[in-house]
Amino acid sequence: MPQQVPTVSVPELPAALPEGVTLLDVREPDEWAAGHAPDAIHIPMGDIPSRLDDLPADSEVFVVCRSGGRSARVTAYLNANGWDAKNVEGGMQSWQAAGRPMTSDSGAPTVL
Repeated sequence: MPQQVPTVSVPELPAALPEGVTLLDVREPDEWAAGHAPDAIHIPMGDIPSRLDDLPADSEVFVVCRSGGRSARVTAYLNANGWDAKNVEGGMQSWQAAGRPMTSDSGAPTVL
């Protein structure tokens, strides 16, 4: 059975993330470029171990990917290494479906 990780749904997230809260997007660069949350930090999943110093140690971290699988693994990893992390259920697909703001590096934002 897969390890259970703390999870939050998109509607449970505040519309404007308060200070001390980080939204971490762990998708690949092409996915990020196509569309992402405006205030998210981008660290692809494979780069997480070498870039832990890029995450505020005292921040609550919400981890998002496309649908929730990669972010669940990163959430488990972060929690095992001292962070307070929660997986965003349904990922950016749920984020977009909920009408949350998105931006892209070019064109209309979408989720790949």
